[in-house]
Amino acid sequence: MDSVSNFDFLGREGFRRIGKGKGRELFESFEGDCLHENHILIAATDCVSAFDAVLPNSEMPGKGGILTRMSDFWFQKTESIAPNHRQGIREEDWPENLDPEDERLSGRVVVVWRARPLPVECVVRGFLAGSAWKEYQKTGKVCGMGLPSDLRESDKLPEPIFTPATKAKTGRDKNIAFDEVVEICGEETAKRIRDYSLELYKHARDFAQSKGVLIADTKFEFGHCAKDSELTLIDEALTPDSSRFWPAEKYRPGKPQESFDKQIVRDYLEESGWDKKPPAPSLPVEVVNKTRSRYIKIYKMLTGDCSFSDDG
Repeated sequence: MDSVSNFDFLGREGFRRIGKGKGRELFESFEGDCLHENHILIAATDCVSAFDAVLPNSEMPGKGGILTRMSDFWFQKTESIAPNHRQGIREEDWPENLDPEDERLSGRVVVVWRARPLPVECVVRGFLAGSAWKEYQKTGKVCGMGLPSDLRESDKLPEPIFTPATKAKTGRDKNIAFDEVVEICGEETAKRIRDYSLELYKHARDFAQSKGVLIADTKFEFGHCAKDSELTLIDEALTPDSSRFWPAEKYRPGKPQESFDKQIVRDYLEESGWDKKPPAPSLPVEVVNKTRSRYIKIYKMLTGDCSFSDDG
């Protein structure tokens, strides 16, 4: 399977790039304002990122398709909890000059409602891990919230907590207190994205646990939909790029956990001595392959879809 690191070729086929993230590119059509009055195209690459940096020459074949289909799976399962940017999109909304049979595009592209993203990351944590564990060790708090004093690494929290962060254009995101979200977004919007995030996490947590998976934490993003200004779940949802997935049968608190996400990438980079400043290092082939295997496994466990093979 060939990997896709960018969608530059869409510029020759009637599309204009209007945004580019670490793993996704946004396009609109040259004809009219966009593909449809309020629609844009999102294309997911196979690029690997960690610590808010894209790792050069480290593409993971099929990654864009896995993330796109997994997000769609969760968007459908949670649309009764929070509206999402895929909700209500029909096949006839897709542009005529988009060939879904193109191997470079198949499974990687979606048409969504255009939205104005909020400048905060909505992180929900059900277990104490990652940056939250590091912060807790230093202060006994996470994002300004006090926690019991006797927690260990990877312990389940008494209740899931909302730990927002700023969205950095360059450099790493920064954890912030809820009061700062209120200052950035306004009180009503801040409360709604907090409540949406917690409800989405709890719903996904319960479903995943029935499949033998623990969701330690996850990140959501919201925006105001251009068609009606409704607060909408956007970007991706509950993927290995935005979540920590742990096998329930191997869960042992008090230490780091085996995971079905890109923790293996983070661990390699932590041990490499990289100072997390540009330029980022590339990954060894074996790290990419192991990560890909874990992405495929968690995708199969949660969705039941076996369309991705682990043959590279």
